[in-house]
Amino acid sequence: MADIILIKCGELILKGNNRAKFEDRLVKNIKSAVSKFGNFHIWKEQATMFVEGADETADLETVIEPIQKVFGIIKLSPAWRAEKNIDSIVQTAAARCTELQDAKTFKVDAKRADKKFELKSPEICMETGGRLLAAYPHLKVDLHRPGVVIHVDVRHDAAYVYSREYRGSGGIPTGTSGKGMLLLSGGIDSPVAGWMMAKRGMELEAIHFFSYPYTSERAKEKVIDLAKILTQYTGAIKLHIVPFTELQLAMVEKCPGDQITILIRRAMSRIAQKICAATGSLALITGESLGQVASQTLHSLVVTNEVAEMPVLRPLIGLDKEEIIQYARRIDTYETSILPYEDCCTIFVPKHPETKPKLEKIRLSESKLEMDTLIQKAVDETEIIELS
Repeated sequence: MADIILIKCGELILKGNNRAKFEDRLVKNIKSAVSKFGNFHIWKEQATMFVEGADETADLETVIEPIQKVFGIIKLSPAWRAEKNIDSIVQTAAARCTELQDAKTFKVDAKRADKKFELKSPEICMETGGRLLAAYPHLKVDLHRPGVVIHVDVRHDAAYVYSREYRGSGGIPTGTSGKGMLLLSGGIDSPVAGWMMAKRGMELEAIHFFSYPYTSERAKEKVIDLAKILTQYTGAIKLHIVPFTELQLAMVEKCPGDQITILIRRAMSRIAQKICAATGSLALITGESLGQVASQTLHSLVVTNEVAEMPVLRPLIGLDKEEIIQYARRIDTYETSILPYEDCCTIFVPKHPETKPKLEKIRLSESKLEMDTLIQKAVDETEIIELS
């Protein structure tokens, strides 16, 4: 088992005078991600984060995957400490980097943060590589396509040796870009949209519109499961379950059928904004992709946006369905999203929905409804579920 995990932080190094705030938040998010797996020390030094077990029960291998899902990290490496001399570095590499036993080719990549170290980086590579060749006669050096790369990182406190690198999720730490409210439908698109905005540092809350008994408790549980998957990347999420049946039935009874989809979207936006005001959320986040369905044509989006009094973020707007599915598979929401449980957007759907709605006609239909009363009632009866 490795002694320590080294974490590289990507674009955080570009943050100038604000960099420390981003790094402090990243340390906090890493602590949250690994807390359920044991006791760990986490700290930052010279543009690198370090994770080390705080006692004998802490297993670094168990936290590699959770750390990979923390935004703000581009790669992480389980490493071994060595004393700051070439003998100790080579001994550690030969003993610990077991991949060398089965490899055919290798190379050494060295970095020397401590400029007082006796050898420069190219000299560390040559000396370490030469001694490893002597220890493993079956190996050959390949600088271009090596089977194994032995990394040597010489720092002020110690030298670190490692041969495994894991990809991180990139982005910037969640919680550094304000809070947004994700409209979480239960489909494929909206979880991906939430993941994308969390990757850009946004803290998430989520809202789901629940039309019981036309949508089942199984459909509600599906959305809760999707939100739980997202928490692996975002940290804790408050999920607001809005009772939407009464408002939908009023629309079906009093408004033209081809307008129902747009009327629903406008009502959702109004309700979500009221909940945003109560939670400190600064923007709405949707999974809309231009032209994907009737409510996502440009004409429809213009009419829906008319009731928006805050930014509406649509990170998927230029992606096609296959691209969105690829992201959903990557973040492990796809299999849950395709479970065959309906949501409020799939019931009362007109056979021929309006794709070029006229704002004045939509307003006329809304005037037939007690919209303010229905919206406030839905807000007042909203259930909140805290997930982590």
